[in-house]
Amino acid sequence: MDTININGLVWMGDQDFMMRQLEEKLASGFNCIKFKIGAIDFNKELELLDAVRSRFRESEITIRIDANGAFIPENAMVKLDALAKYQVHSIEQPIKQGQWQEMASLCQQSPIDIALDEELIGLYHTEEKQRCLETIKPQYIILKPALVGGFQSCREWINIAGNNNAGWWMTSALESNVGLMPSLNLLIL
Repeated sequence: MDTININGLVWMGDQDFMMRQLEEKLASGFNCIKFKIGAIDFNKELELLDAVRSRFRESEITIRIDANGAFIPENAMVKLDALAKYQVHSIEQPIKQGQWQEMASLCQQSPIDIALDEELIGLYHTEEKQRCLETIKPQYIILKPALVGGFQSCREWINIAGNNNAGWWMTSALESNVGLMPSLNLLIL
């Protein structure tokens, strides 16, 4: 049977809480884990990622990070360099949306691939979408149909991403089976 790989979401917290979530995700069959960061002290988050990587090699789990714009442009590169030690696949939206030149600079220099997420919200016209990806040049975009204008808009984003050498994946604002089902239907069409 063919499968569509999705990531299991782990919220940052104390080490026991995070490890419990991680074990649950692994027991459920996830081998790609997304960690939400920015809610606690960054050094503490690094310690937690270190604990994860000391238990699980890159070949065992893929780590994705979602910063939700928690970094500021002035120190984002230092944080990206620190995160790179943990063999992170990609980081979503390291700085707040709307800072295209700063995000473009990060995409060009970061040791970790950058995925645009919130940056796509509110861009509904083809020209805006093209200008965004041509300016920022992200490695990936993340499509949430409910937040980027529906399935037709997602198709357009996919085409524009392909023309700009950016990969993509689709998820939902509600990362669960119920929240992801409409997104999966788009892939079937």
